[in-house]
Amino acid sequence: AQAAQCRISSRPSRSDLGVAMTQQLGRRTEELSPIAVENAQSCRRNGTSSLRMLGPAPSLKRCRCRFPLYAQVMAGMVLGILLGWLAPQVAANPWIEALGKLFVKMVKMIIAPIIFCTVVLGIAHVADAAKVGRVALKAIVYFEVISTLALLIGLMVAELVQPGRGLHAEPDEAAVKKYQEEAENHSTLDFVMGIVPNTVVSAFVDGEILQVLFFSVIFGFALLGAEKVEVLHSLIDQVAHGMFGVVKIIMKFAPFGAFGAMAHTVGKYGIGTLGSLLGLVATNYVTSLFFVIAVLGLVCLCVGFNIFRFLYYLKRELLLVLATSSSESALPSLLERLQEAGLSKPVVGLVVPLGYSFNLDGTNIYMTLTTLFISQCMGVDLSWSDKIKVLAVAMLTSKGAAGVSGAGFITLAATLGSIHPELVPGMAIVLGIDKFMSECRSLTNICGNAVAAVVIAHLEGELDMKEFRAALHGRKEHERWWEGQREQFGRH
Repeated sequence: AQAAQCRISSRPSRSDLGVAMTQQLGRRTEELSPIAVENAQSCRRNGTSSLRMLGPAPSLKRCRCRFPLYAQVMAGMVLGILLGWLAPQVAANPWIEALGKLFVKMVKMIIAPIIFCTVVLGIAHVADAAKVGRVALKAIVYFEVISTLALLIGLMVAELVQPGRGLHAEPDEAAVKKYQEEAENHSTLDFVMGIVPNTVVSAFVDGEILQVLFFSVIFGFALLGAEKVEVLHSLIDQVAHGMFGVVKIIMKFAPFGAFGAMAHTVGKYGIGTLGSLLGLVATNYVTSLFFVIAVLGLVCLCVGFNIFRFLYYLKRELLLVLATSSSESALPSLLERLQEAGLSKPVVGLVVPLGYSFNLDGTNIYMTLTTLFISQCMGVDLSWSDKIKVLAVAMLTSKGAAGVSGAGFITLAATLGSIHPELVPGMAIVLGIDKFMSECRSLTNICGNAVAAVVIAHLEGELDMKEFRAALHGRKEHERWWEGQREQFGRH
């Protein structure tokens, strides 16, 4: 009895846990001393706690230091920056860089099966093909409207600030030859043809998100109305739970990945080597921040929640994206977090993966802002017809960015080549700082996709606002902690 008292030093309710303990004591009265038996029976008769009657006992509190994952990731980033600044030769070592790359590879290896399971189960839960089409249509319309606003904001900021005016840069054509060749093979026709995989297996092997999404939607529709598919649904659901378990294990390595990525970036490029290009980096960050707060914030207010609370709820995913410079690294965790917040699984499973190919707000801002920056640096004046063409071309070339290695830089080459081929060598001007700008692109992309999922769920009536607001205010996490304390006492 005294040992039980020591194990529940931090308890949800003294009276409730006391009654529960006396019930446990009552079932094992044959093993207790006469005094303990008498105390337990008296408490059961009076409905009071036996904790006060057990007498003093030694304090055996179990001290468990809880250091949340987002704090660990932040600590890894700070240590990486310090290492890259103080010891750049060590930070530039390939083994340091490998820490970040290995973590990103571990996350990417499970993205395809998670998307497949999530989309198929989402369609299966809908059980209505018309509703799936309606959700997809609403999502694409929303994506195009918000993406157009992102392109316009980037264009207007570049016109007002003109960060490249007066630099008179002389680019190195050889530095961007590789990206130019890849951009030539990344036309709109190639993007459309690339939606359909060569084989079902190749989509998963190559990790092409859009191809996996295409097959998953077809497979989900094939199971609608089919007979004897309950076992298959159950199997896919179990595989999905297993994959999210793998995600939790991989996330434990996130601080090491953040440390390696930040240390290598700062050690290789240096904090002071940005020089005059810091103006473009700062303009890109401020513009993206304005887009998130003003545009996405207004959308959130129309739905009925605060953008800042929502971003704080996703702090773990945002820090992960900031450390790895890849929005894909947080995709599995984002799907899980949105479902925990009260969004329905069908909407999350369809909208979020679709947004990773069609809703790249950060990439759109980067495209127009950097295009005008390069033209200003090289002294090439773009007419308003050229700027409108920039908007149209960037709207198309950015759609396949999520499925291409070095996505933002390659799509920038495709955009420049379509407008003014003489601007393509100017990509070498921003080649050294693209790593810093890619973090901003990825952060804005994941914010836009998370808000899009909430908006579409609200329009479909698939959002429990009471549960969603409780999650944003942290009440759901508090309840889960409380329940864990009760379960822990029950085991003891």
